Amino acid sequence: MCAMYRKWVGLAAGLLCFLGISIPAPATQMAESVRIGDYQSRTRFVLDLDGPVEFRVFTLANPYRVVVDLPEIAWRFNPRDIPKGKRITGYRFGLFQPGQSRIVIDASGPVNVSNAFLLPPKGKFGHRLVIDLIDTSAEAFLKAVRPPTAFPTRSREQIRQPSAPHRPDARKQRKRELPLIAIDPGHGGVDPGAQGRGGTLEKDIVLRQARELRRRLLATGRYRVVLTRNRDIFVRLRERIAIAQRAGADIFISLHADSIANRRVRGGSVYTLSEKASDREAEALAAKENKADIIAGVDLSEQSETVARILIDLRQRLTKNASVALAKNLVKNLSSTTKMLRRNHRFAGFAVLKAPAIPSVLIEMGYLSNAADERLLRSSKHRNRIAAAIVEGVDSYIETRQALNR
Repeated sequence: MCAMYRKWVGLAAGLLCFLGISIPAPATQMAESVRIGDYQSRTRFVLDLDGPVEFRVFTLANPYRVVVDLPEIAWRFNPRDIPKGKRITGYRFGLFQPGQSRIVIDASGPVNVSNAFLLPPKGKFGHRLVIDLIDTSAEAFLKAVRPPTAFPTRSREQIRQPSAPHRPDARKQRKRELPLIAIDPGHGGVDPGAQGRGGTLEKDIVLRQARELRRRLLATGRYRVVLTRNRDIFVRLRERIAIAQRAGADIFISLHADSIANRRVRGGSVYTLSEKASDREAEALAAKENKADIIAGVDLSEQSETVARILIDLRQRLTKNASVALAKNLVKNLSSTTKMLRRNHRFAGFAVLKAPAIPSVLIEMGYLSNAADERLLRSSKHRNRIAAAIVEGVDSYIETRQALNR
């Protein structure tokens, strides 16, 4: 039976290859479950695996975190099944970068990794990665924090060699002159974003929405499109901006689906950049979204000069006005398609909107904390309507800008 199954899988893979459809290589290892146990002097974190792996463990401060880096693996267990312990308040897992998976453990206070080792299969248990955490002082924790060293990852992505330079034909040249829309599906990989009452993850919903929006924009024949991520992988906030800048994007659209304590609140909204938030909720949302790098276990002790320049570039003032014009067009079209908040255009200091020369908006498509919104966001028909409304909003904005330029 197994031989026959492998034969059919091989035939299917060959057919997909013949048709020009690429399929990702399967991860060599599978994480099957997590167990956490509290003892008098320590908390033990156990990751059950189907084979041995290389790993690296390090700590990060502000807030207290323990980070475990692994080769790219698949995750079999449900993200809702998250046990906690005396010294562990939560954890996240996922793809951090091509070839590298990551687990970020939130510690309740300063801890020390007293042991980190692999156990071979024994009895009913398979391979296990064991990490023991013990209490320590804040001073000792900070002394133990070290910058992460290079991790030996093996990327499964094929790297295309650049072809020899050639003179583009007129059709290709015209295509490059089309406006370029950068679509940013929020969160991803080790950063799941918000989680709905029914277990829906924000990172999954916004990626599906981004792909549908890209399809519709390309179908018009009027735009080019670049995605900041096209799979379940973590991308730093600064890198999302950099991807759009390197591509020469004319518009940056970041897609999100938030959650809120009040489960009765529902509806979409569009945000543009302002260091002074329009209201407390906008300020709180921006503060939460700007912690995405912390959530993914990124060392933020040093900021690059490039990012510093981005934040103070005076060109941003002109860009803000264009962003507001784009937001108004999007709000107008989204309001006729989906339920929007009463204050549907808001302002806040989102880090991802700080590209100095690219009009940028962040679209909150609804609240996963609301049962009705979550149900709609899980519906492909509803997401298609949202995508269509965004395309119409982009059309209106681009047409106006081109008319002004003429």
